[in-house]
Amino acid sequence: MTFKLSIIAVIFSVSSLFAQSNKATDYLSPQFHKEKRDAFRLKMPKNSVAVFFSNPLRNRANDVDFIFHQDPDFYYLTGYNEPNAVLVVFSEKQILSDGTSANEILYVQEKNARREQWTGIRLGIKGAKKELGFAVVKNGSDFLKAEITFSKFDTVLYKEFQNDVRDENNEVANLYQLISTFKTQIDFDKESNAQNDPAALKTVNPTTSTPVRKTKLDTKSMLNFMAAMREIKTDEEIKLITKAVRISAMGQREIMKAMHPGMSEMEVQGVHEYVYKKYGSEYEGYPSIVGAGNNGCVLHYIENTKLKVENNLVLMDLGAEYHGYTADVTRTIPANGKFSIEQQLIYDLVFQAQEAGIAAVQLGNSFNAPDAAARNVITEGLVRLGIAKSAMDARRFFPHGTSHHIGLDVHDPGTYQAFKPNMIVTVEPGIYIPIGSDCDKKWWGIAVRIEDDILTTTKGPINLSAEAPRSSSEIEKLMLEKSILDSFLLPKLD
Repeated sequence: MTFKLSIIAVIFSVSSLFAQSNKATDYLSPQFHKEKRDAFRLKMPKNSVAVFFSNPLRNRANDVDFIFHQDPDFYYLTGYNEPNAVLVVFSEKQILSDGTSANEILYVQEKNARREQWTGIRLGIKGAKKELGFAVVKNGSDFLKAEITFSKFDTVLYKEFQNDVRDENNEVANLYQLISTFKTQIDFDKESNAQNDPAALKTVNPTTSTPVRKTKLDTKSMLNFMAAMREIKTDEEIKLITKAVRISAMGQREIMKAMHPGMSEMEVQGVHEYVYKKYGSEYEGYPSIVGAGNNGCVLHYIENTKLKVENNLVLMDLGAEYHGYTADVTRTIPANGKFSIEQQLIYDLVFQAQEAGIAAVQLGNSFNAPDAAARNVITEGLVRLGIAKSAMDARRFFPHGTSHHIGLDVHDPGTYQAFKPNMIVTVEPGIYIPIGSDCDKKWWGIAVRIEDDILTTTKGPINLSAEAPRSSSEIEKLMLEKSILDSFLLPKLD
């Protein structure tokens, strides 16, 4: 290293310390991540190794990337929030190439003063040991040296590879290279080419003519193990998810007070997301959905380009992400502050369905119980109102499921069996009547979804997002309140 580069490194390191000193302190603890690695290890077969890769950097356009978001399983097990990394977990302790023993290794991005000046501070080996509590941390370049002999294990666990990893030539030991090295080590091409020919997987010792043990490549067990672990939340996780949910509920409350027919869908989105930032939420958990009128009939409508919401119902499905954990809260409100007769009939039907769905979130009940309860209410109501002709016909107006887990993913993995304590799930019935539907035109363009985040407990379901009004009367009452944003006027731009 030249003297000039050394000076750059020192200056950047010192300034970085000051820049990073005033940060939130309520992240998951290193002990949390360690306990999860230990729990995962207990699920592993004997003489096996599991390999987790970080998420790739994804390109937005030209030389600009999207903001990096860590693979949720990787974050869950490590707390490491940088790209170009590998976690290796052994079922039993192994003797490493340097003679030390370990049951896990974290491979990280190398420290690089020039790169950090452009893209931010890297933990490096020392930082990962200090901040994340790993005993054995190495640079990614060590993984490229193929220091792990994967063929000596009975089973190698990993996720199926995706085709969205670029070869970043300006990065030492980038994710593309890490995965390529791993594929070579496990004879991935040979294995994948032989999947349709089981006989090709059998190898024979040419000297003794006896079968040679073949390492099993397992892409399924890791997913199952992580789903079973992640569906049950710890107290630490519940605290973070509750924070994300309450932030999201506050966003819903503020837009109820600020809403008026002249707003654009994008402005509605902006109010929510401003509230998120005000409370310290780093990101949105998923693209924000703001659909006025018929746009609300598109379940994952994210364009949000309608210039005026007018006197429509506005369906707002948004969730703040706080320290990696996301909420998922939906409210549907009348832009002018008052439900029309048709709007209220549909809204109140969905509300009744949601009440039934939430009541069904009881320990031991099937995960499908909230859907069955909510769907019964909606089906009966749609037939009674003459919108649907039968139960089968009603399904087209309520085409999605009612519940899913939330956590590090907005659709968090889980076994989706019976409810157990400390799960956090959504209950989100909806009715969507697109323009042109086979029913009276007075219903056309009405879309309603109400979604809350529910914690399962021995004392029954707890609605974590209850601070955002749900009933039609409560919504109309809050919409009468003055908004602090009423005086937030910007100059017109021609």
